[in-house]
Amino acid sequence: MTLEILRLRQADWRAAFAEGALTRGQQYAEQGRSTLLSIKDGTLLASCRGSGANTYQQRILLTPAADRWHVAGHCNCPVGRNCKHVAAALLALQSQQQAGIDLSPLIETRAEVVEQRLEGVQPKPILTLGSHVRVHFDARKGRMHEQPQHRAALAFAYQGHRTFGKTVKDLLVRQADNHRLRIIRDAEAEAALRKRLLDTGLHSALRQSDALPEDAGEPFELNGESAWLAFVNGQLPLLREQGWQVHMQPDFQFNLAEVEDWYVEIDEPEEAGWFDLELGIEVDGQRISLLPILLQAIRRTPWLLTSDALAQRQEGEVLLVSLPQSHKRIALPFARLKPLLGTLGELFFRDPDELAQGQGLRLPRADAARLSGLAGGTWLKWQGGEQLREFGQRLQAQGERQVEPPPGLHAELRPYQLQGLGWMQALGELQVGGVLADDMGLGKTLQTLAHILGEKHAGRLTQPALIVMPTSLIPNWQDEAARFTPSLRVLTLHGPQRRSQFKRIGEHDIVLTTYALLPRDLKVLAAQPFHLAILDEAQNIKNPRSKAALAAGQLQARQRLCLTGTPLENHLGELWSLFNFLMPGWLGDSQSFTRDYRTPIEKQANEQRLAHLRGRIKPFVLRRKKEQVARELPPKTEITHWVELSATQRDRYETLRLAMDEKVRAEIARQGLARSQIVILEALLRLRQACCDLRLLGDDPAHLKSSDSGKLGALLEMLEELIAGGSRVLLFSQFTSMLALIETELQARGIGYVKLTGSTQDRRTPVQQFQAGEYPVFLISLKAGGSGLNLTAADTVIHFDPWWNPAAEAQASDRAYRIGQDKPVFVYKLIARGSVEEKIQQLQQAKANLARGVLEGGSQAQWQLSEEDLQALFAPLGN
Repeated sequence: MTLEILRLRQADWRAAFAEGALTRGQQYAEQGRSTLLSIKDGTLLASCRGSGANTYQQRILLTPAADRWHVAGHCNCPVGRNCKHVAAALLALQSQQQAGIDLSPLIETRAEVVEQRLEGVQPKPILTLGSHVRVHFDARKGRMHEQPQHRAALAFAYQGHRTFGKTVKDLLVRQADNHRLRIIRDAEAEAALRKRLLDTGLHSALRQSDALPEDAGEPFELNGESAWLAFVNGQLPLLREQGWQVHMQPDFQFNLAEVEDWYVEIDEPEEAGWFDLELGIEVDGQRISLLPILLQAIRRTPWLLTSDALAQRQEGEVLLVSLPQSHKRIALPFARLKPLLGTLGELFFRDPDELAQGQGLRLPRADAARLSGLAGGTWLKWQGGEQLREFGQRLQAQGERQVEPPPGLHAELRPYQLQGLGWMQALGELQVGGVLADDMGLGKTLQTLAHILGEKHAGRLTQPALIVMPTSLIPNWQDEAARFTPSLRVLTLHGPQRRSQFKRIGEHDIVLTTYALLPRDLKVLAAQPFHLAILDEAQNIKNPRSKAALAAGQLQARQRLCLTGTPLENHLGELWSLFNFLMPGWLGDSQSFTRDYRTPIEKQANEQRLAHLRGRIKPFVLRRKKEQVARELPPKTEITHWVELSATQRDRYETLRLAMDEKVRAEIARQGLARSQIVILEALLRLRQACCDLRLLGDDPAHLKSSDSGKLGALLEMLEELIAGGSRVLLFSQFTSMLALIETELQARGIGYVKLTGSTQDRRTPVQQFQAGEYPVFLISLKAGGSGLNLTAADTVIHFDPWWNPAAEAQASDRAYRIGQDKPVFVYKLIARGSVEEKIQQLQQAKANLARGVLEGGSQAQWQLSEEDLQALFAPLGN
């Protein structure tokens, strides 16, 4: 039967095709992709060019039934049956029939075609790999987003002829006009090869992708870059060994280039305060800067900089990055990236585009300490910067430096104090500044004096060391210098007579001045070169716009140091102010510091920026808390804290002293020294009250205020610093009226406290509340709480008004220092400089029998004073 009997009509056969196949077939037919080959015994042979470069063969059986045709079309494409290629062939035949084209040349007889059958041929697996990156706009993030897709395609070759898919059982190949080759596919062998591929972890891809053309084969995929990388590195070589043909498309992102070498190049110009750093790799013999590549990767995946994320990377994991201006990609092992990213994260935050232009990074010389993070990489080739690297290593290791106390130091330094001395000496040799930020009571003054003495002993103290401090600390520095470094010449610039001493500044080793006087005397002090410029209680310049901070920045010194237990109290701007004094410009200006650090850290809790800042300042800040050096401290450390009386106090004290001196001498003249002890003690009591607060005297207190008490002001400063550092404080006073005044000040400052005096009915509750950590301060009258209490929650004891009964003080201090205490205890005595309190402290040292009498169970009535003792106790206030 021939096709002339009945013309093809689309309505007769379209029901055998899916709507999509029919639509695509219509397009292929209109595009002339279908070629009719022959018509034989109701079978139409045709070929059709697919969407790629492959051409498919169709065999279409047309069976007549009544007035229509039944269509059964077969194709060697992946669909296999009644596909778009079959529809294209039928539409092409229908179109030619309608056009009246003679189809007789296509009609063949059975005898004209010779078909050869090929069986028993083993298929050869062909694996093709490709990638495609789809770019789309992410509305949620407001930026373009890249979505890479990766595919593998499996095909089989039979004597050079490719086929794939499971639906077509054999392959018909036209070798000539009248010769056909029918290849019988080995379904069992193909299934085994397919299973072998699935065993590698690949699985059938369910979604269409542009990563590979449709005719590349059956599509397979993997989940995640790490899986693809493991497949390429681990499974692909095995498949090749087993005879698989593997073809990687040029855009396949796991066809990685090999990194041949890693290098670090440093350029340090002479006499420059900066250096250029280039970190790079060699690929195919070409040097490539790695900094812009890594920074671009950091921009895409910010987690790279977090220490937790880096720590979680396994030894064999890698980071895939693209090389600039190239389709090549490389794998960077995290084992090598960890020190690099850690260092980069602590060194800078820069624009990758700027780095790409310059290829390197310009850094301040002080950042050389961070290079030690790279020094452990033996796989890195270092080029240049030998002196800078040595400088950085010394900065990083300065806390480990072993030193000996300088000759002439009258003190035995504890190990942590020796470490502090070595740290300051190392900073001095490297000509950089630093912050000694030890807790209160760990000996910052002693360590600094030892450093100055060491500089003099080494011959480097050719100019004086200027120390700036609060006015109240002048006596303390004078005493500590006289006690520990008596060979150092000390000049104190204080009081109206100081101007006459300006010309003698260069003759001294140490010059003491105050924050209040520094701006006034700046013209003289800024013109004088100093070997050291030291700020004690450096938090006094935490406001960079204050007169003291601006004046301190104009001092000339080879080395600058800050001493403070609270380098940071409220915000990071205070830390910037310290470093703006120590190393101007190193942390940028105030505006850039706020942008790069304060805002990200304080408002956004950015751990990366915090780690970056911490890494930069670490070599220049030595911070030891009491708990850290507990092994180096005795269980209990006693510290005398000197305070200055206010001007009002000094005037009232002198008036009272003259009156009491006259009264005591009159009583001694009447009854003798031995019988006058009560009057003497009463007179001393009144003078001690004047040292504490004039309001204790009870005479016209209306015009007095808390600022008239130098000791009360010093106490409140101490409490704020101690509480900020997490300390728990026991505060003792013999005067309950003084505790009431302190209580009022604590309430005004919002500092929580409990109180115990003789009038306290329920002693248990305040003790339990303090021990439970509910309040940081415990106010205790010495008589009511000097014994019988266990207050091991405290780590600090303050005696507001020490008396000459050391046993009573020790007993009170032992409320915290007793069995069950697991923290070192620090005991502070607040002593008014030059007053009767200081004289009593001197008598305690010089007159051991005073304390011995109490230790043996005596009382104050047994204390016997000599005429010389009385003269000392009632002497005028010292200067």
